[in-house]
Amino acid sequence: MEKRIVGVIGSGSFGLAVSNLIAHNYDVMLFSRNPDVVDKINNTHEHKDQKLSEKIIATGDPEEVARKCFLIFPLVPSNNFQEMLRNFSPYLTPRHILIHGTKGFHIEKDLANAEKLDKEDVYTMSELILKETSVVRVGCMAGPNLAREIADGQVGGTVIASRFNEVIKEGQKAINSNVFRAYGSNEILGVEMAGVLKNYIAIASGMLNALGLGDNAKSLLITRGMAEMIYISKAFNASEKAFLGMAGIGDLMATCNSKLSRNYRVGYFLAEGKKLEDIIKEIGEVAEGVKTLKVVKLLSHYGFNAPIADALYEIIYGEWSIEKGVNFLMSRPVSFDADYVD
Repeated sequence: MEKRIVGVIGSGSFGLAVSNLIAHNYDVMLFSRNPDVVDKINNTHEHKDQKLSEKIIATGDPEEVARKCFLIFPLVPSNNFQEMLRNFSPYLTPRHILIHGTKGFHIEKDLANAEKLDKEDVYTMSELILKETSVVRVGCMAGPNLAREIADGQVGGTVIASRFNEVIKEGQKAINSNVFRAYGSNEILGVEMAGVLKNYIAIASGMLNALGLGDNAKSLLITRGMAEMIYISKAFNASEKAFLGMAGIGDLMATCNSKLSRNYRVGYFLAEGKKLEDIIKEIGEVAEGVKTLKVVKLLSHYGFNAPIADALYEIIYGEWSIEKGVNFLMSRPVSFDADYVD
């Protein structure tokens, strides 16, 4: 086995799970900005109820990660991604490969006070890496990747997307094992958009379950949700091809059907009458779909068809009841099926 150290940035549930995946193949250097977490991992090889391979060593030094690892997986929430990049940027060079696993947008404007967003205000994480660092070889990891199942060693898979086949191959070598398979794609924009947009569809799915609606209703939501994701992404010039694979229908099925999904739980708890701020505190980790929903609403002047996003926005940020949102969706005129395929 080749002796190599692969870097992982982020000690959340997903960062820990991916670190254990990589440890099947390589030594891992896991970055956390919390010195107590670093000490805990190095002393106990355990964190967040996950047992960690002894091949994983934690550090709080970005320079050490950049010096020892040419392949690095940044796995931090979108709200922290730019700050993380700026901390690492002085040590990153064009020799590095970065493959992120963050399913969110970076917004250049103050999202809380913005009345409209333009495309130029919205960055995927790969675009942000190119903007903030000298790294050229960039990729993303997306798919039905529930952290708890990965941590438990259950069978799963993902897609590594990049414009560079070398990035895909290095990512596959790092995380492929007898329980986890990584497919490749050159459709990085579509893969990133799919990974981001499915989050708000999962919120709607949690609501439907809490209301006691059945599998027919959920299948309708997932099918029309994917159509909506494609409409939005085409406004950004992304191909629909990525939505037919792991990052699209694969991730959408997992996150809309699993109680392990943070976004699903947000929707479920909202339908039970809990307040959003209380739900976020209870979940303890970021549910990207709440932010994504607002981004989609502020981009709606581009004319894409997104009725699920419209209804959810009025439920979460307005004064609609969930029942009113369902009635709104079910009273809309129907169009041809799969009209998003050219």
